[in-house]
Amino acid sequence: MEHVPPPLFRTGPSPLTRLVFFSLLSLVLLIADARFNYLPLLRDAAAIIVYPLQRVAAAPLSIARSISDFFVTRDALREANETLAARNGELMRSVQQLAALEQENIHLRGLLDLRERHAAAATSAQILYAARDPFSRKIMIDRGTQRGATAGRPVVDSLGVIGQITRTYPWLSEVTLITEKGHLVPVMNLRTGFRAVLAGTGNDSLLELRFIPLAADFAPGDQLVTSGVDGVYPPGLPVAEVTTVERNTAHLFATIGCKPAAGVNHRTQVLVLDPLPAMPDRPPAEEAKSASRKKRR
Repeated sequence: MEHVPPPLFRTGPSPLTRLVFFSLLSLVLLIADARFNYLPLLRDAAAIIVYPLQRVAAAPLSIARSISDFFVTRDALREANETLAARNGELMRSVQQLAALEQENIHLRGLLDLRERHAAAATSAQILYAARDPFSRKIMIDRGTQRGATAGRPVVDSLGVIGQITRTYPWLSEVTLITEKGHLVPVMNLRTGFRAVLAGTGNDSLLELRFIPLAADFAPGDQLVTSGVDGVYPPGLPVAEVTTVERNTAHLFATIGCKPAAGVNHRTQVLVLDPLPAMPDRPPAEEAKSASRKKRR
């Protein structure tokens, strides 16, 4: 009996046969998974088995990233601390100057026998949701009549005026934003002291000044604050910044666009200010007319 040496390469199915077999197997598995959902358990088991290997393979890169993040974060924290320390020093100096100015203001008011301005207290509130009407610039907050909310109270955030409460419910209140079309806020230009009326346009990023003469001194970058002449908003609250000024001699008034100072559409926490002291009532129209007639005589 002759001994036949083993072949150098093992023989088996041809490459074409293997290709057809594995292609058919792939199609069967795809159809079984898509139609009958047979393979999720198999995939989960394979993922559980492979996960430790993945973690081990990714460990060197993860360690390198952690070390890099540690040093980067340390440097960033050092720079942030230095910046905050410098900013804190500036704020402390500003606070000291503000305290001195307040004392000087109190002294001057005492000399002139002027009434002190009311410092309005505030209550925090949470914005729950916006109005259902997409064309209405209104929000709902979690402060209602059961918690002391009343219509007319101004609502602000950390940057400036948001709007005012226009409707109250037992547990909720509706706040009309300053960007609501037709909503008016009496303002004053900090640079010139010019008083005006700021109106909403229905656009969260655009406000406009109404009835401003062409010769009025307004320029882009001017800061507008509440004037306090309406008895609703305390004076001095930031409201908007002038962005565009157009003067056309064909029109009686200038076209002045502004952007809100406060986050009217991306805040979740607001403050509801207490109402200001009641202002003296206006004189009746008849008495005013009679007084003007007497003056003319």
